[in-house]
Amino acid sequence: MNNKIPLSFLDLAPVPEGNTIAEGIAQTVQTAQQAEKSGLNRYWMAEHHNMPGIASAATSVLLSHIGSQTKRIRIGAGGVMLPNHAPLVIAEQFGTLQALYGDRIDLGLGRAPGTDGATFQALRRQMKDAERFPQDVQELIYFLGNDTDGSPVQAFPGARSGVPIWILGSSLFGATLAAHLGLPYVFASHFAPQMLGQAIKAYREQFKPSAYLDKPYVMLAANLLLADDDETAQYHFTSAQQSFVRLRRGETGQMPKPTHDMDSIWSQAEKMMVDNALSVSFIGSVGTVKPKLAQFLAQYEPDELIVTANIYDQAARLRSLELTPELNLFTLQ
Repeated sequence: MNNKIPLSFLDLAPVPEGNTIAEGIAQTVQTAQQAEKSGLNRYWMAEHHNMPGIASAATSVLLSHIGSQTKRIRIGAGGVMLPNHAPLVIAEQFGTLQALYGDRIDLGLGRAPGTDGATFQALRRQMKDAERFPQDVQELIYFLGNDTDGSPVQAFPGARSGVPIWILGSSLFGATLAAHLGLPYVFASHFAPQMLGQAIKAYREQFKPSAYLDKPYVMLAANLLLADDDETAQYHFTSAQQSFVRLRRGETGQMPKPTHDMDSIWSQAEKMMVDNALSVSFIGSVGTVKPKLAQFLAQYEPDELIVTANIYDQAARLRSLELTPELNLFTLQ
């Protein structure tokens, strides 16, 4: 693969252990500003609920704050979990963001509720709401489009905004839906890589040109943590590994501190599970990561890569973003 591609950043607005949510949000602003300074293309945030270590539950509200603290970088959701919301409300929220920040806004949509059953109930939703996802996506596209003038219900703001919509997924369902609607597709390979090859193959083969895209556009997600040496990067990445173990155990908490002894924390079965889930991870120095990442990009040929560094140490996250241009694999702004 000879052509460089854009690089973007996905953030969960982590709240480190011992920090307040306000402090976590302040660090998130720093992260977005460094991503912009390093020349990244987009800064996306993901909707999660009932998780004390993640501050991006009110995704559109936090995106507005990020927009006010940055100048150029595109901002968006990666994603909004549409079964949690009425399409009209999301059209209004992202129409408002577009009114504030112009064509910097993206809207990625996921089908999973992004939370547990009890929280879904607290959101006044039902698990079966996810079955309406294809219809809800099309309704949202309608509200954001140019053809609602004669409709008894319109999105103000939102109508005629043309906010770009992306479909997020980790299975063939999202890939097929994105292909049939002619929308760009993002695969969640940073935590669910099992169907990566199958999903992007299905998307590319079944893609139908639309008013939004004339050819397929695939963005892949990966964990990327760069440091001045491999040992430092691996140490800080243990925060993400611990978070995954806790999630699988059903434990809650803020973003854990890194550790030099993961073997005292996870069982062998848990280690295998985490290694599998986080297999699309590039952790180490620039010299270590670059050939591995180049091989990954050559194998799957994405049109864009979006990376995340969901760790405890803010200085390490900022350092990783500072080092990113040295990879020399991406088109930076």
